[in-house]
Amino acid sequence: MGTTLAQKRAVFSLEQLEKLPCKREDFKSFAAGLPSMILQNGFGQALAFLAAKGSKEQSGHIKFKSEDKHFAALKIILAWLVNCELLQAGDEKEQILQVSKMEQMVYLRAQRETLAMLEWLKRYANAALFAEDKL
Repeated sequence: MGTTLAQKRAVFSLEQLEKLPCKREDFKSFAAGLPSMILQNGFGQALAFLAAKGSKEQSGHIKFKSEDKHFAALKIILAWLVNCELLQAGDEKEQILQVSKMEQMVYLRAQRETLAMLEWLKRYANAALFAEDKL
């Protein structure tokens, strides 16, 4: 018997939290608000916000801040959508462009999948599953 989609979301969320590049304590409260951000502002708009907040201009070029909670959240969401085969692998800019070009039904499915995965992510982010030295 195979694993359910909910189990896959749970495993994915745990794996992402184990390799979180930012401070877990900062990410906990931030992760709790991500579903609301998506529902209130829209899926594409939320991704654009995460990309904007997770980047900085450096030497005339825009670079992502690899240890920023916004960029970490963006990468987790995009990785989940690749895992679900709703996006193709690529860099973040290419993937956000893919989201903006999705047909409506695919876009709504991507949003639903993201919200379902984020429920697991925020539950596990608030659980005491990780060593104190990583906080």
